[in-house]
Amino acid sequence: MPSARRLQPTPAALAPRIGLVGATGPVGASIAAALAAAATPFAAIGRSESGLAAAFGTQPLAVRRAWEPDTAAGMRAAFHGLDTLVTMVGVPYDAFHLHPVLMRRTIEAAAAEGVSRLLLIGTAYPFGRPQAARVDETHPRTPHTRKGQLRKAQEDILMAADAAGTIRASILRLPDFYGPGVERSFLSDIFAAAAQGRRARVVGPIDTPHEFIFVPDVGPVVRDLIGCDDAFGRTFNLGGAGTITVRDVAERAFAMAKAKPRLLVANRAMLRLAGLFDPVMRELVEMHYLLTTPVVFDDGALTGLLGPLAKTPYDAGIARALAAEMETCARKAA
Repeated sequence: MPSARRLQPTPAALAPRIGLVGATGPVGASIAAALAAAATPFAAIGRSESGLAAAFGTQPLAVRRAWEPDTAAGMRAAFHGLDTLVTMVGVPYDAFHLHPVLMRRTIEAAAAEGVSRLLLIGTAYPFGRPQAARVDETHPRTPHTRKGQLRKAQEDILMAADAAGTIRASILRLPDFYGPGVERSFLSDIFAAAAQGRRARVVGPIDTPHEFIFVPDVGPVVRDLIGCDDAFGRTFNLGGAGTITVRDVAERAFAMAKAKPRLLVANRAMLRLAGLFDPVMRELVEMHYLLTTPVVFDDGALTGLLGPLAKTPYDAGIARALAAEMETCARKAA
């Protein structure tokens, strides 16, 4: 069995049974914090050893494993000795075709290493345009976008492996998210702009009620979900703390920064024009329906399994996201 690339030595007392795949993003940080709060060791798995060190270098319960997802041996080495995987691997926005490919490889490597359970952190994309005011797990998955179809394929591969007895599988779908240090969000530039005293760049329409999950709220849910045998073989949606408009978020954030909100709003036509020069903007055009007809999750199945879920109110979440941006600005100024 090959060892993971520059595998960090693991004291027997800290041998992890849980692996976070794609751990260096904000959702990974939230799950890691929840596991650490429960004194649970875990393996933080990612491509970049420097990124892993920056994210988890001071976390005594984290075992860092830099993996090589392009090879079966590199995957197996990263998963060696683990029992449960939580995968939240990100790909470039113009490379969504990799999601099904990576899922298939992950399942094969995990099964070869004796990993028994896998939880995928998913999105609303597979549902397509909402056909109900609130979307639960029984809502048809009829994606009309290429990204939604590829995310659906990713889900189908995983749940087919569960049905075949290859691995126990579960999916936790999240809405759009925001929070401290979150850079890829419809709301992220609002907090940066309020902290810097400039105009915020947002995508319109900005007066449609939308749902956002505060990222630090995700970790405790994932921790409890992977600790529950009845969670596997099923899929779940996790909603935010109600709905809010982009304009309302901006007004609250700028008010907290003691400034008048200033917004530069891009509509679909502007996104299409920007897409002529920016591949990410070009890819964002097909997902614009999420702003005009947002998916709002019904997470009754999740609360039925785990009980009441702690959700940070928008005012508190906005304040924490803004405080993080202000701290970043102060650090750069110093």
